[in-house]
Amino acid sequence: MRLTAALLSILAGSASAFMIRPPSTTFQSSTKLDLGVVITGGANGVGYAYADEFLSRGHSVVICDIADTAAPISALKAKYPSAEIYGTKCDVSSAADVSSLGAFAKENLGTIHHWINNAGINGGRRSLLDVPTSQVELVVKVNLLGILLCTKEAISILSSQPNTVSHVYNTVGSGVKGGGTPGYACYGATKRGLPQLTDSLRKELEEGVQGYPKKEFPGEVRVHSLSPGMVFTKLLLEDSTKELRKFPFGVLAAQPEEVAQDLVPKILSENANGNSIEFLGTDKILKKFFERFVLQKKSEYIDDEGNVIRFPGEEYNEDGVRSLY
Repeated sequence: MRLTAALLSILAGSASAFMIRPPSTTFQSSTKLDLGVVITGGANGVGYAYADEFLSRGHSVVICDIADTAAPISALKAKYPSAEIYGTKCDVSSAADVSSLGAFAKENLGTIHHWINNAGINGGRRSLLDVPTSQVELVVKVNLLGILLCTKEAISILSSQPNTVSHVYNTVGSGVKGGGTPGYACYGATKRGLPQLTDSLRKELEEGVQGYPKKEFPGEVRVHSLSPGMVFTKLLLEDSTKELRKFPFGVLAAQPEEVAQDLVPKILSENANGNSIEFLGTDKILKKFFERFVLQKKSEYIDDEGNVIRFPGEEYNEDGVRSLY
């Protein structure tokens, strides 16, 4: 009964976010090589893994982060000597920083085909009553205001690119489907609003706003939700318990590289508008449950005591987060 309840809860979206109309023939396809890609929060975690995967496929990438991007850029340049990879520091909750990011991306990439709003924070796992007001404000500023500012900047730039179809992806997470996220009330609340944003923008871009003349642009922009599911990053493992690491993390969570290898091809092949692109769909969840609870397959990354398995030659922080470079 406990397993059934847990499965139903996850499928309903309360434990985490498990989150692809034909393209216009007048715009160029986005399947050619050397597409321009912008990734916020790209210095670590799944953002860094996205950058790595796009570069491996021959595309040009700009990453930004609140942290210094010098080290990740050096690591990616060492791996892909001839690749075009650029980094800049950016606080996505700052309108001035986001405007500078847009200018930086245009200068270095020329045409931008994919803008991925990946930056986000969880604010720590604790009761809302114990979260400092300053932290509540920060989570909302980064996760919601930051998405709004970056999306606005992205659409402004991308819609001005003549005869080009381009895409904006807003990263969803735990709470997106409306289930409770105890310990992460602020985070869940910010993620819950993103599908509404995506649907609003889809209708604005396709139909305009009632009562106003429909705006026509040189380029076509399509907006989507992007769901990486549970990923072994700081966002997931910080303040976690052994019980959480055993279940659901040990059953459902994946490494950043695995998520990027799955999602980047889906991003590159997306041609519709307003879709949800996901890593951890229902079929994958059921397969993982079957392997764990029927076949008794053990986790590759969490041991029976709920500890992160640390592999020789890899570097980890105190929470068990593996360094990607």
